[in-house]
Amino acid sequence: MKILIPEGILSESLDRLRAEQHEVIYNPELVNHHEKLIEAAQDVHAIIVRRLTQVRGELLDVMKNCKAVGRLGVGLDNIDVKTCRARGIEVIPAIGANARSVAEYVITTSMMLMRKAYLATDEVSSGKWPKARIDQGKEILGSTLGIIGLGSIGRATADLAIKLGFQVIAVSNPTSQEKQPRLDGIKYVSLEELITKSDIVSLHLPYTAESKNMIDTKSIAQMKSGAILINAARGGIVDDDALIEALHNGHLGGAAIDVFENEPLQKSAKYSNVPNLILTPHIAGITQQSESRVNKAVIDKILQVLSTK
Repeated sequence: MKILIPEGILSESLDRLRAEQHEVIYNPELVNHHEKLIEAAQDVHAIIVRRLTQVRGELLDVMKNCKAVGRLGVGLDNIDVKTCRARGIEVIPAIGANARSVAEYVITTSMMLMRKAYLATDEVSSGKWPKARIDQGKEILGSTLGIIGLGSIGRATADLAIKLGFQVIAVSNPTSQEKQPRLDGIKYVSLEELITKSDIVSLHLPYTAESKNMIDTKSIAQMKSGAILINAARGGIVDDDALIEALHNGHLGGAAIDVFENEPLQKSAKYSNVPNLILTPHIAGITQQSESRVNKAVIDKILQVLSTK
């Protein structure tokens, strides 16, 4: 069967697909060339994408023989899941495969921002010796981590945080109607209580019309003075302008942003010279180990689906 892969994938995954005698069309540049992508998608039986390929509209329509859409990641906002299901196309995300990597990102950036010392390299190397300014850092032991959204990543973050000594409070995805299992060691609270009581707020929910700008000027004002915000979920859930203002005026003690509403982020002065701000290019879930797990999970399922349909 014919499999289209218009974004990057591990070479081992290509080898596995070809070993099963599938015709693999692999060109990681196709995602940037719509007409060529549409042409290549004719009559494919499966497509494997990351975040940029928009599996909807014209692309979905030309894949009349498509049986499966593999997503090398977790978020499905670039895939028309409803239409796929209506057409009998199985959507295959790598649920849980990168959860540990995101959890470690959240804990690492939290610790960096709580201590602040790790952002002082330039000052120390230039002889400024800013000890008096940053010698009042906080330990994580006993600090409160508030987690919004308890999917696989939120649960992995909670588990790691509890083992390190955080007090963890949480609210299940407040924009979802699905019930999620309750976990030991977590205190479940309302969204309003979480916002006001957390030393660190970490977001783990999808971007939807309901979650857009969930963390806005009003909710940021309700956060504890000196609190930290971590967004490794999706851009657009946080009003970045409101966040930056809160960092400049000192209400928030720090923030880490791994995701942006429009990616890749274009050069923007508003993100420059913002105190205690960590920016990363949507890599919270990407490590050598997670890439291997993500690829394996998706390829396993793609091969299974193609062998039975």
